Parts: sequence; C-alpha cells; structure tokens
Amino acid sequence: MSALEDGYELIGEFLSHEQLNSINNEIKDVSFPANAGGIRNVEKKFASIRDIALSDTLIIQTKKYLSGTVGLVRAILFNKTLENNWLVTWHQDRTVAVSEKFEKHEWGPWSIKDQVHHVQPPVDVLNQMVTFRIHLDDTSLKNGCLKVLPKSHQLGILDPGTIQTYAQNHEAVVCDAPAGSALAMRPHILHSSSKAVDPSQRRVLHLEYSSFTLPAGVSWA
Repeated sequence: MSALEDGYELIGEFLSHEQLNSINNEIKDVSFPANAGGIRNVEKKFASIRDIALSDTLIIQTKKYLSGTVGLVRAILFNKTLENNWLVTWHQDRTVAVSEKFEKHEWGPWSIKDQVHHVQPPVDVLNQMVTFRIHLDDTSLKNGCLKVLPKSHQLGILDPGTIQTYAQNHEAVVCDAPAGSALAMRPHILHSSSKAVDPSQRRVLHLEYSSFTLPAGVSWA
C-alpha cells in the first residue's frame, strides 16, 4: 500500500479506451449549470460513471492507498469551458457526503448540497480518504489543469491565512496529463487551478473514496 507521502500521484492509462469512450458517449450532450462547472452525484445519473466508480478496477486502485473496506464518498463531474472558466484559489477539500446527519465530536459544520448532507470531518477521516481525478480530456496549464503543493496534506487542516502564506513560499507542481490518466490525491492536499487561457473543454471525473467506518446506520451518500 502506498502512503502517498507527497499527497498525490499521477497514474497513466488509468482508464481503458473502452471505459473512456463509454463515459464520453454518455455525457457528450450533457449541459452543465451556468456559472458552475460541476455536476454532483453523477454516479446516480450516468450508468457508465456508476459502473466505473464501483468497479473492481477502482476498488483495487483504492487499496493501494487505503486499508480496510472502502466506500465511494462522492462523485462529481467537472467541465471547464469558455462559458464556465473559473479560477480556484489554493484550498483543501474538507467535506464529505453522508446519508444522514448525526452528532459526533469534531464533525461539522453541516450543509445540504444537491439534497445531500455534507459535513467537515476531523483530519483523521481525511487521512483515510483518496480522491481520483480522472481526466476525460487532455489537461494542461492552457485549459486550467490542477496544481498541487506536495506534502501540504501533512500539515492538517489549515486556516486561510496559513494557506496563503504556505502557497507563497512553496513551489507548486503542475498536473498536466493526457486523457484517460488520473491524479490520485489526499483530499486535503493544497490544490488550485487557474482560468484556462485557451479554453475548449476540460472534463474531469472526481471520485472520492474512504475506508473510515461511519456511525451505525449512516452510509456515504
């Protein structure tokens, strides 16, 4: 099992041509919400994405980074285009999606997104998670690919001022990669993306998995 010491890893040929074509054929006519580049809960909306997200292939991949029983936490489809060309400043992904609200120490605040409960868990939970950002198109600085700050996940949960200072004093890695590849990362590694300077489309399937055991009666949403 890899510890993901740097907090991220680029994986080439993560999807087969058949898997990539299956997703692309199903989502080719999808309209993304104006001024919002992402569609949540896509494993419930697209059979091709559900098949891949819950496949043995993906579960085997998660076992490289997680121990124990693994569950799918969230699935989001992003597309950066001329109409949806956004800037994301340095931040950490801190929330998870669960089936119902519960009371537990250090879990909170809570929110509702797309009719699903979201909550910020303790950093111990984030350390038992891995995110796969699967590139459905070639991604580069020109179309606003992700940038990461290696090892920053080891610092725990950071406040905005600390994030800004850390980003100013550490060199970022640009995660450019071809279609079909994936970026595996801890959710709380510091990451950002610039606006695309040559936007066409940059579609990314964002899948989060966790081996953390939730309270009885609660499941990942």
